[in-house]
Amino acid sequence: MELKTFYNIRFSDCDSFKHLNNSRYVDYMLNAREDHLKEFHDISMTYLYSKGSGWMVNKHEIIYLNPANYGEQVCIKSELLKYSDDSLFVEMTMWNEQETHIKAILWTKFIHINLLTGKRDNHPEWFAQLAIPLENKEILKPSISERLSVLMPQKV
Repeated sequence: MELKTFYNIRFSDCDSFKHLNNSRYVDYMLNAREDHLKEFHDISMTYLYSKGSGWMVNKHEIIYLNPANYGEQVCIKSELLKYSDDSLFVEMTMWNEQETHIKAILWTKFIHINLLTGKRDNHPEWFAQLAIPLENKEILKPSISERLSVLMPQKV
């Protein structure tokens, strides 16, 4: 199942050239991932927090390709690429509304935090049962650049 939602680029998120600020790409994509979990899998962050699980970003890797402009409708897609005992590796991409031109690709590694101890910890078994079926290992590539070459049409 393809996880995607559409968002309008807001004035307050843009620079004086009417382009989405670079840091806001990350915010839009992280918010979209949270929306995708709730909308497509009925998994809310509130529920996860109530069970004592939280995540913090360990690493972002992002490539900006085309500007997102003020007032533009964009499509954001997300995929869980890899589940491991104590982390999640997620891909998020931003596209134009027609999904023909990619604007940015973001790979994020999230580390699981036990909210009761405040420390890094392995995922609980109940979470593994939720997450493992969501993995899409088919699209995982050795590098973000290699993944991008699959997403972008070949230039002739």
